[in-house]
Amino acid sequence: MSIKAEEISALIKQQIENYQSEMEVSEVGTVIQIGDGIARAHGLDNVMAGELLEFSNGVMGMAQNLEANNVGIVILGPYTDIEEGDEVRRTGRIMEVPVGEELIGRVVNSLGQPVDGLGPINTTKTRPIESPAQGVMARKSVYEPLQTGIKAIDALVPIGRGQRELIIGDRQTGKTSVAIDTILNQKDEDMICIYVAIGQKESTVRGVVETLRKHGALDYTIVVTASASQPAPLLFLAPYAGVTMGEEFMFQGKHVLVVYDDLSKQAAAYRELSLLLKRPPGREAYPGDVFYLHSRLLERAAKLNEELGEGSITALPFVETQAGDISAYIPTNVISITDGQIFLQSDLFFSGVRPAINAGLSVSRVGGSAQIKAMKKVAGTLRLDLAAYRELEAFAQFGSDLDPVTKGKLARGERTVEVLKQDLNKPLRVEYQVVILYALTKGHLDDIPVQDVLRFEAEITNWLESNHTEVYEHIRSTKDLPAEDIMEAAVKAFKKTFVPTKQED
Repeated sequence: MSIKAEEISALIKQQIENYQSEMEVSEVGTVIQIGDGIARAHGLDNVMAGELLEFSNGVMGMAQNLEANNVGIVILGPYTDIEEGDEVRRTGRIMEVPVGEELIGRVVNSLGQPVDGLGPINTTKTRPIESPAQGVMARKSVYEPLQTGIKAIDALVPIGRGQRELIIGDRQTGKTSVAIDTILNQKDEDMICIYVAIGQKESTVRGVVETLRKHGALDYTIVVTASASQPAPLLFLAPYAGVTMGEEFMFQGKHVLVVYDDLSKQAAAYRELSLLLKRPPGREAYPGDVFYLHSRLLERAAKLNEELGEGSITALPFVETQAGDISAYIPTNVISITDGQIFLQSDLFFSGVRPAINAGLSVSRVGGSAQIKAMKKVAGTLRLDLAAYRELEAFAQFGSDLDPVTKGKLARGERTVEVLKQDLNKPLRVEYQVVILYALTKGHLDDIPVQDVLRFEAEITNWLESNHTEVYEHIRSTKDLPAEDIMEAAVKAFKKTFVPTKQED
């Protein structure tokens, strides 16, 4: 058998063409110091800030401090098995989390891994957790209301889609309850909610998840949890993971609500990291860039313009105060970043006014743009009525002989406070809110005993739904109030059927 030279050369050429060099080059460093969730490594000369690194036992870390002769790494998981001399390998990937529809209804940690025991999450897409906020030209001014279902908020400090509204107050004043009610009220509102729990007890987070599940809200909610028992880096990363998951939906033209509960604990976790990384402490021992920590997070909330699909992220950051001191470092930082704040006061909470919203210190810098026409019309005088009542209340303690005008203002104020009270986990649709606020501001409640006001509200809602459903239909379809004579006739017709509680002598 003879083989021709041309065949041999053709075969060799084919082999050369099909040859693939499979040499893998990776940059590996050595751990030179380890402790308190922080590692220092030598030999990672080209590492990027925020890059994911892998230790020899499979635990991941994130490059934070890039120094001349070593890299400061925060460890994202258990660090007790890592020792000096261990290898640490670059991945070439900036810190990222999985995103997409598959996360809805799940409870995940700061790395996007499931912690609810319902099996793996089969996502195909990831996004880096740090991304620049949208510029001014990519945005549109806030104009659509985000209905919280809470009368005191929707009437006095309205929130719009794309807004950042701070919820601030001492611990145990009902901050989380405000957020949960807002999430429950998003049912059938085409809104995806992301609840980020930072530094809370796992039992508390479990309670929140069960509340959401019971009311059917988990069908459109993602819960991101970094509990108090987890390392500080996971608490620091949790809010960024939450907003990154939200951005995926926003760029698809959808609407997202992100709740950060709470940023005080994130700032404390970041302070812990910074001090362990030997960064210089500043005011209250926080690092100098703690303002940037929160600004680059909250600036990512936006209302996009038409070209980008008009999606939105609305942010509800929480900050915990000590004894109502809103002039402390972190509260003043976050107040200056956000578009208004809802201040929850412990004195009001313990006196039975719940939600305990202080109307004087609470403000929305979006205002009427975030309200439907009907709400604007009925809520116009509400803040003034409340302010006048609070002032007169203090004054009236010292004198019993009051003129009729002052007595009238006090009576209206008492009923205003009563109307703005609301039970837990019972958000109210906006058309129901409009009717009771109309009755209040037009004086229809002035002759109703204070203890009957909430019963009056419940009964008028049911009565109108049965007998004058056109009132609610008009508000739902046009977002405006029906004609004055229709409203007056409906409210007066109900009042004839209402039986006040008999006063005991």
